[in-house]
Amino acid sequence: QVQLVESGGGLVQAGDSLRLSCAASGRTFSYYAMGWYRQAPGKEREFVAAIKWSGGSTSYADSVKGRFTISRDNAKNTVYLQMNSLKPEDTAVYFCAADYQEWPMHDYGVDYWGKGTLVTVSS
Repeated sequence: QVQLVESGGGLVQAGDSLRLSCAASGRTFSYYAMGWYRQAPGKEREFVAAIKWSGGSTSYADSVKGRFTISRDNAKNTVYLQMNSLKPEDTAVYFCAADYQEWPMHDYGVDYWGKGTLVTVSS
């Protein structure tokens, strides 16, 4: 069992930066690919970024490439999402996800989800 707890969301202005964190419980964190998904009001959940269990590979949605960076610290059981140059269209609830030993990451294969953290970007 893995529990994921997101933090770092908030209200920012367009152009600002935020760093989301996801703390995972359990001793097998380093075996999981970790990802971030988001769901905007009235829209379906969408993939944002993912990082392989070793940290050696990453993947990004086209909409965030060059602005967002995913990273992980296996010693701290934590995955991060650094978000720069935020836009109003980035407004959403951001969810952390864990996928055991599967790459690339797909939402249908996710084993664990966090409850989400809200990011609001004002124009």
